[in-house]
Amino acid sequence: MSALRKSLAKVEVALRWDPSPAGTPANDLDIVAAVYAAADPYGEPVYLVHFGSRAPDGTITLARDSRTGQGFGFDEVMTLELDRLAPELGRVVVGVVIQEADAAAGAARKTFADVAGTGLRIREGYTDLATGDFTEVAGATSATVARFTRDEEGGWSLDARLLGFDADPQKYARIMGAARG
Repeated sequence: MSALRKSLAKVEVALRWDPSPAGTPANDLDIVAAVYAAADPYGEPVYLVHFGSRAPDGTITLARDSRTGQGFGFDEVMTLELDRLAPELGRVVVGVVIQEADAAAGAARKTFADVAGTGLRIREGYTDLATGDFTEVAGATSATVARFTRDEEGGWSLDARLLGFDADPQKYARIMGAARG
């Protein structure tokens, strides 16, 4: 008898944070996903998904976007239909980046330590696969929160270790899926 194996299929990554204090610039956190080819899982992403975009085949979408953190519960939600991704795609990296539309050149960037009430949830159906916040990467301006990898049989698994970066949104999109030692 062979063992039954369950692969991840449809996963939700959700993000929450508290609004900034009155009179201060809004806290704007964004979820971004980078999709990599199975033949080059640490190379350039095949495509990125973020606010205002979706996967070309509709398998990764950002259902909710918040620019302030105002609302109840999770303010941003990205859905990844891993079981529908093309076989030539073998890795998906999901991260969170702090946007600062009014940041002056040379000014210190806002870090996760500057954003109160952060929370992260990765779930499939009603099962939480990972939960937490950004205290582990408090000094970072962006962070990788999930790496989904396809195995030889086509099944998907999750590595939910947080990795912090000191990078603006453009730089982070280029380095978020790179191999780290």
